[in-house]
This record gives sequence, C-alpha cells and structure tokens, in this order.
Amino acid sequence: MAREFQRGHKAKISDLTSGTDLYVGVQIAGPGLTFDISCFGLDANEQLSDDRYFIFFNQPKSPEESIQLLGAQAGDTESFRVTLDRIPANIHKLSFTATLDGAGQMSQVGPGYIRIVAGGEEVVKYAFTGSEFTTERAVMLGDFYLKDVWRFAAVGQGFDGGLDALLKNFGGEVAEEAPAAPSQGAAPSFAPPAQASAPPAFGAPAAPQAPQPAPAFGAPAAPAPAPAPQQPMHAAPTIAAPMAPAPQAPAPYGQPPQQPQFGQVPGQGAPPAAPPYGQQPPAAPPFGQQPPAAPQFGQQPTAPFGQQPPGMPQGVPQGVPAGGAGLQAALQPYKETATGQRWTSQNQQLMRVDLTMGGTPVLARQGSMVMYQGKVDFGYKGAGFAGRMVGNATGQEMQLMRCTGRGQVFLAEEGSHLHPIELQGDGICVSAESVLAFDESLQYEVRRIEGHGIPGGALFTMQFQGTGTVVVKTHGVPVVLPVTPTTFADCNAVVAWSSASQVIISSQVRLRRNAYPGHSGETVNLQFRGAPGNFIVVQPYEV
Repeated sequence: MAREFQRGHKAKISDLTSGTDLYVGVQIAGPGLTFDISCFGLDANEQLSDDRYFIFFNQPKSPEESIQLLGAQAGDTESFRVTLDRIPANIHKLSFTATLDGAGQMSQVGPGYIRIVAGGEEVVKYAFTGSEFTTERAVMLGDFYLKDVWRFAAVGQGFDGGLDALLKNFGGEVAEEAPAAPSQGAAPSFAPPAQASAPPAFGAPAAPQAPQPAPAFGAPAAPAPAPAPQQPMHAAPTIAAPMAPAPQAPAPYGQPPQQPQFGQVPGQGAPPAAPPYGQQPPAAPPFGQQPPAAPQFGQQPTAPFGQQPPGMPQGVPQGVPAGGAGLQAALQPYKETATGQRWTSQNQQLMRVDLTMGGTPVLARQGSMVMYQGKVDFGYKGAGFAGRMVGNATGQEMQLMRCTGRGQVFLAEEGSHLHPIELQGDGICVSAESVLAFDESLQYEVRRIEGHGIPGGALFTMQFQGTGTVVVKTHGVPVVLPVTPTTFADCNAVVAWSSASQVIISSQVRLRRNAYPGHSGETVNLQFRGAPGNFIVVQPYEV
C-alpha cells in the first residue's frame, strides 16, 4: 500500500521499497496553463555543477542514462526513470520541479501529486493543491537526496521567477536568445527544384517512423517521443556560458544610457575597453530585479566593505566607473540563500526556518528572532517545572517562544555560530545554554548534573530524541571528539554529546591563583565514558 506523504515528510528509499530502478510520475494541471517539468542533478553543494544532469524536454537523459525523461503516461503529466545504483558519486540530490510556461500562477493549479512506483506498484505519493501557493511561478515538488543512503523528501515549496530563476538558484546559467544572423553565402545559381521521386498521392500517409523501445522496469509503456519542436517553447533555456554582450558607446554626459538591443542582456553594455585580464564580464542582474544604475558623475562605484571595486586596478582615481560595480554587485554576496529545505543556514551566525514546510511549529529562545516574512504567530511557551528548576538554580530560566503559521523566520543570538543538527530517530544531549531553537516534533527533557563547584550548583542539559532538527549555538567553530576512557572537558566548553555517553564529575583542578580575588581558574571537569562511536562537541570558549 502506498504511503501518503505530507509536505516536509522524509523517508529512506529502502524503507519504501527494495528496488533501485524507480518510476517517478508527476501530475500537475490547471485551466489554460502549460508546465515544464524537469529534474536537476545537484552536487554536494546543491549546485548544478554538471549541465548534463539538467533533465528536461531538450535533454531527456543523463550521460549514463541513470535519469531518463519518459513523457506523459499512466495519467501522469510527466514521468521519469531513476536508477539509483547507476547515479554517479558526484550527484547528491535529484530535485524534481514544475514551472509555468507562459502566464499564470501556481495558485491556479488543481490537485496534483508526485509519486514513486517500483515494479509497477505505487509506494509513496505526495499530493498538493493550488491553495498551498500564491503568486509563485515554479514549485520544487520532491527530492531524492543522498545522506549515507538515498532518501526521498516531499518538498512542495513555491518559487518566484519560473524556470530561469530556478536555474540561477541551482547555479546554472541561461543563454539569451540571439537574433538569427542573415545568410552571408553566395547567391544561388539557377537550378530547377529537386524532384528525385514522384510526389505522393493526395492523402497518402507519411512514411512511418521507427518505434522507440519501451522501458522494461515496471512502468507503463512510454509512447514514441515527439520530434523536437523547431521553435523552442517559452524561450527554452539551455545551459551555456554567458554570451559576451556587443560593445556600445557610453551615453553622453547627463543623458540616460541607451536601451539594450534585441538579444542583449539588460544592464550588460560593455565598457569601451575590454575587462582586465582574468576578470569575467559583469553578470546579469538577478531575475525580477532592475539592472544597477550607472554611478553618477563624481561618485565612487559601490563595492563590498573592505574590498576593491571589481575591475578597478590599484591607483585608479576616484570617479572612474569600473565594470561589475554598483548596488546589486555589492549586495550579491549577501543575498538570501534558498535551498528548498526547512532549515537553511544563511551564514555562520544566521539561520532561517521555513514554517510552511512540514507544518510543525518551532520552539526558539525568546528574543532570537531578527526578522520574519509571511503570516507568523509568536506565542509564549513556558518551560514547565524543569524550566523553573533551571531558573531557580542558575537565575537564567530558558524562556521559549512558539513560532507557528506560514512564513520564514530568521534566528540569531549575539553573533554566535549556529549549527543545525537533523535527528533521524537518534538522540543527543545539548547544554541548555547552547540551544537556540528546535522542532516541536522532537521529544525533549531537561537533565541535571549536580556537582560541587559548578556555577549554580548544577549543569543543566536538554536531551532530544526523535525526528526533527535542533539548532545549537557555539562561541566560535567547535570540534567533535570521540569519547575515550580518558576524555575530560571543562563544563563551560562542552556544547553537546551523544545521549548514550555517561557523564560524571571528575576531581576538581585547583590552581594556586584561585586564592586571589577575581580569579576562578579551572574548577570543574566533566569525564565522559561510553562505547566506541560516542562523541562530545567542544567550543573554543572560556568563561
């Protein structure tokens, strides 16, 4: 019996089926809407580093044929054949997407789904409707991703901008359509029209085409693929290097720059001289944004703080424009990162959680929200008796806020380094002071490690168990060490450890300087014991 997935659900492929030669079907439709359904083969950085693994109507299979586009069949708008044991090692994720070709929005689609079929039997299905989206023009439906083993995740995340924006999000590049160049060949000489054979009789059928073999892996037989259209649909994007724009003369002083010619990317008029050796020409502005305006007379081109403007060598006087500068170029390194996952690190100190994925509320420290988008509600979440116990003992009660709704919440705290830890049925113990946020679906409890000399009289830790994500904050970059019979750590430096480890208070280390006022020294060590495979996480920090 097929398993019904909701948005955000994940499972190992081996838990769904023992097969590795799979059929993936997508059904999506809407009145007057046309869709392009594609598969992106991404590397470990979730980037399309190899263009041959962008599978769509103009490139229906990967080089080794581990991913094949089959066409519409068995009630599916589009279908794929995925052979997991033939996917090369550099591909870590397969992202199945649907984008609108033409006018419309994803809110107009009717009930649809993405499903996996093994040996002719449906094993998992994720259904969605247009009510889950608004003005988006693309949607990431589901992912096959490699995390020690292949797994499947129901994503269902809308994406503005359509296929072009998806390509840029995954690191691909869209080649603009250039106008057809007039033929420069010599004038043809006189000759009668070629007529090697008699014309066919009126109404005679055309010569039949050779039938295409159907896939033999349990999926419905695929019809012969239609011949490639002469005119690409919706300016069908192809993965290619950016086209060098035609040089144009600079606009006269005091007049706006000239409009780009047909086939030229807006905002990429080349400067009079070629860019310096080793530098790329300025990139096109992000989809949906205006091209950066040329700097006014007497202004210095904008560049990221502490960096020389791109393309400007040392010693160039102020006021001289350089290619690639401008507001968009300055802000490009700091744009929001969208990966299609519920938890996404924007940088080392900022974490984003998408509440629309999974439908599970998030518990976070009060005051850790720095920004949010969408309809999000924040409510007080009491820590209960355990939380009051922590507060009474240490004077620092862990107060939580409950984040619910549909939107994205950005979390941070005092510039600490943030680390999302995804639990798949396993457990971890985290120092209460090091917990920033976690999924409410996780089971958690507060534990108390008592010991003379510990600040407040005890060390409080939170043990998490189940399926979900917990975000841990550290002072600096931590290190993960294995637990051995002689593993000791300072109580202020320990961040987390495996839940199967045993923690005991070791003998205190008293230094002579403790006798002086204002010095505490190293007073308490924690000893960790456990079987091979256990670990501790330590931060480079001292109180």
